[in-house]
Amino acid sequence: MNAGEGAHSYVRNSSYQSGVVDVAKPIIEEEIATKLDINTLQNRFCIADFGCSTGYNSFPAIEIITQAINKKYKSPENTSKTLEFYVFFNDVITNDFNTLFTSLPPHINYHAAAVPGHFHGRLLPEYSLHFAYSSWSLQWLSALPEAVADVGSPAWNKGEILYTRDRKLVCDAYLDQFEKDIGLFLESRTVEMVSGGLMVLLVPAVPDFWNPESEYTVTWDISYLLGSCLVDMAKKGRFSEAKVDSFNLPYYFPTPEQLKAILSKNQSFTIERFEIRDNPGKHTLASVNARAAFLRAVNERLVTDHFGSEIIDELFELYMEKLEASPVFLNPDNDKTIVILVVLKRKLI
Repeated sequence: MNAGEGAHSYVRNSSYQSGVVDVAKPIIEEEIATKLDINTLQNRFCIADFGCSTGYNSFPAIEIITQAINKKYKSPENTSKTLEFYVFFNDVITNDFNTLFTSLPPHINYHAAAVPGHFHGRLLPEYSLHFAYSSWSLQWLSALPEAVADVGSPAWNKGEILYTRDRKLVCDAYLDQFEKDIGLFLESRTVEMVSGGLMVLLVPAVPDFWNPESEYTVTWDISYLLGSCLVDMAKKGRFSEAKVDSFNLPYYFPTPEQLKAILSKNQSFTIERFEIRDNPGKHTLASVNARAAFLRAVNERLVTDHFGSEIIDELFELYMEKLEASPVFLNPDNDKTIVILVVLKRKLI
């Protein structure tokens, strides 16, 4: 994500992702009230946000979680007891943790620590984590499927920058990588979480029966418009077409059916809740500038690493031109992207 707090930063352009926090609030509160086992707690409670970015959307979620836990812990029978919260903010090592810590809300009721590293692997001590949270993060892959960038592969993704439904082999390669990564994520949390610990996952997704010819999602928006911009720039000689062919975005938006099948394979967690929700954040991107800024905040580093920083302004100016000429993308009601809300519980060890 783009660092800092400038015009193109993630902090200022992540309203699309923040909408799910309000959707999740009553469910998080209910699950903590009914499913969280507090009988074995001492005075320490550890929470982790996997994929926190610079904290703008993480802080409200952590406040919801800690308040709900305190409410349950401080029952009439436990009025004299207090919990000491430790919150671990996790993201990749290149994440802007400086902005996160300088942006911490005043008078927080927890101790905060950064845990840099990929959440597909182990990050915390064994059986130390009581509550895990991840929002709008698990779509990111640990690596690109090798086949999509291999000229000799049937799954070579020539001329596109993300999977599309009309290229089944490309879709399959992305799905295989996504399944592998979710498996690794759950295996790591299996070791880190205490018996009875809860995990809330908010995963962006597409409907099971999404029709790309009549409905669009964030996935199609990115792959179609941004990819066509890069192809146009290559034709103008700004870089080679081979440069475009070797560029693919490293994320996958599953269908509910796909995600549930993957989660069900893990034997260490029970699925306590699996719900499909609309994303209210989509109503915040009703202008050309807003949607372009959202896309740039998320993808600029990936683009500049591959094509160089000198093309970035030109690319997003062209993107806005194409967006303005395609009004279907600007009507929030046409956006069929969904959010899957999953609550998992660590089985008894």
